[in-house]
Amino acid sequence: MEKQILTYAEKLKSLRDTKKAVEDEVKFLNGEIEEVTAELVDLMTESEMPSFTHSGFSYSLSTRTFASPFAGDKEALYEALRDNGYGGLITETVNANTLSSTVSELIEQNDGSCPDWLAGKVNTYDKVSVRIAKSRKS
Repeated sequence: MEKQILTYAEKLKSLRDTKKAVEDEVKFLNGEIEEVTAELVDLMTESEMPSFTHSGFSYSLSTRTFASPFAGDKEALYEALRDNGYGGLITETVNANTLSSTVSELIEQNDGSCPDWLAGKVNTYDKVSVRIAKSRKS
């Protein structure tokens, strides 16, 4: 019985060590992906090339708007959302992706600027990335 316990203890330790090594590798790869993406975005932007196809894949610039409440002032944002017909977004909190997509739509509907009733209550920023998809061309 004791031998079995020690065997499982060693296996558990080995699995956790492997998991930690894989997590470290993923962190490193994510950093590399961010750097290469930023370089590619810059090159595509400078070349005025919003999309291209290469080796059976299409690459295109993609902009996504992110939104979050101003630090320490979530309640003011929640109150503004409720007062303007968006109370359904709020459970205990507002899902970050739902908030981002809703704010993005509101900005689009308001000719590219944040509606006055949201001003000072929400931070927004755009993140440009590269979308990669299998090319439709044969």
